[in-house]
Amino acid sequence: MLRSFTRSFKHIVQNGLISKPISSIVFYSTSSRKLEGKVAVITGGASGLGKATAEEFVSQGARVSIVDIDEEAGHMVARELGSAAQFIRCDVTVEEQVAKAVETVVANHGKLDVMLNSAGISCSIAPPSIAHLDMDIYDKVMRLNVRGTVLGIKHAARAMIPAGSGSILCLSSISGLMGGLGPHAYSISKFTIPGVVKTVASELCKHGLRINCISPAVIPTPLTLKSFREAFAGHNIPEEQLLAIVNATGELKGEKCEERDVAKAALYLASDDAKFVTGHNLVVDGGFTCFKSLTLPFP
Repeated sequence: MLRSFTRSFKHIVQNGLISKPISSIVFYSTSSRKLEGKVAVITGGASGLGKATAEEFVSQGARVSIVDIDEEAGHMVARELGSAAQFIRCDVTVEEQVAKAVETVVANHGKLDVMLNSAGISCSIAPPSIAHLDMDIYDKVMRLNVRGTVLGIKHAARAMIPAGSGSILCLSSISGLMGGLGPHAYSISKFTIPGVVKTVASELCKHGLRINCISPAVIPTPLTLKSFREAFAGHNIPEEQLLAIVNATGELKGEKCEERDVAKAALYLASDDAKFVTGHNLVVDGGFTCFKSLTLPFP
């Protein structure tokens, strides 16, 4: 939004005399919102990191379509966010539904500027051995976390390529950077996402589109807390203590990884601040994956 104001100032002429005040009209922008006028789609936006990012995007001026299979939660979030948000029910593993969701957004708003693929699931930590991996569970996780992401990329690209601009974001994890941090099926799916981003970036950059991913540390989202409850099953750990255990997994003293940290990272990558960033994996982990301390045999 532009606001005008009248500023009077003295005009000094060449001979050093001061003339009467004259007025000039100066225009300046009163809006510093980074996604003003942008149209965004967020899969998995009914809860967790998707919901937090939807809130951040709306606060920064975007119109957001929350795409999720959970109708009750999705409608609730859309109501909370107001007129700038809408809910579209969609199973991201079904291509026809993903295509229809994107088509609906473009029909309603005339464009698509940002696509965040955050829909995903984890799986049981048991059995922990690859020798006993349940392939049906593996297929289910890969179908949602990888196929769902690729479908989101595919149909966002179809909408964005004719416009010659757009930002596509994908959600990975530190479980996709280091082994042993999650169940095999989940970790394998998250290791795949940065590779998908890089291979797609090689094509989309030719059309002026950017694609990046975010790999956050452990955050006490509903999905994470469910996994930790399972890990400590039988110990009757109170919810507050479980939350403290999750937050204690970080390495950066005095800080903890929160949903808003991922939302802020997504805001950066979605905005023009990151106009020359593509094919990148933005790791939001407080240094967790940067090092491994040696355990030495002396104090």
